[in-house]
Amino acid sequence: MVQSSGLVKVSAALIVGVAIAGAGWFVGAGIENMRSLDRYVTVKGLAERDVQADRAVWPITISATDDVLQTAQAKIEADTKTLMDFLGSHGISKDMTELQNLQVTDQLAQAYRSGPIESRYIINQTIQVRTDDIQAVVVASQDIGKLLQDGIVLGGQGYNPGPSYLFTGLNDIKPEMIAAATANAREAAQQFAADSGGQVGGIRRATQGFFQILAADGVPNINQLSQITKTVRVVTTMEYLIRD
Repeated sequence: MVQSSGLVKVSAALIVGVAIAGAGWFVGAGIENMRSLDRYVTVKGLAERDVQADRAVWPITISATDDVLQTAQAKIEADTKTLMDFLGSHGISKDMTELQNLQVTDQLAQAYRSGPIESRYIINQTIQVRTDDIQAVVVASQDIGKLLQDGIVLGGQGYNPGPSYLFTGLNDIKPEMIAAATANAREAAQQFAADSGGQVGGIRRATQGFFQILAADGVPNINQLSQITKTVRVVTTMEYLIRD
């Protein structure tokens, strides 16, 4: 009876031992697998492409002043016709323009104004050019100073921003640029893996950055809208698994 009890105890001990050993193996294998999955590298991939603007938007504001409202109005109408003729002579047709923002200011009606005034009424008229003919806008904007010879006052309150040059084909180049940025990131990951004696595995996580349109010259504080040649840039952040 004692021997039987001893055998039971030995058998139970063996079972417990095997169970503990088995559990230890599974835990060890799990930790090893977890460590394997945790081996990854984070890299960034860059893609850039120079592009040309394909649309121009050019608001042109002219002003007329007079003590008599009807006289100022007649002047702004005549100057608008002169401006439209000027644009037409540079290949910018009427259907490429739009009259916008007619503003009339009565300086005597301003509550906080003090001192004498030269002209009671100020009329500002904006003509906005919108066209895909970039070269026509370039030539016309360089030649617009000739309107001063006709007595036309350019710029409401002395402000004339000049043309803005836009690139509208971003969606067409996005897939190729993302592919290029991803390839650039993988090259960096492969170099890292080679230096550490491993190999690049699959993608663990990927984040696409924002597309940026920048001035091609790369000079700080230059507004890309004023330049015809631009640089499109995208940066992707990739996490690659590293295998032994």
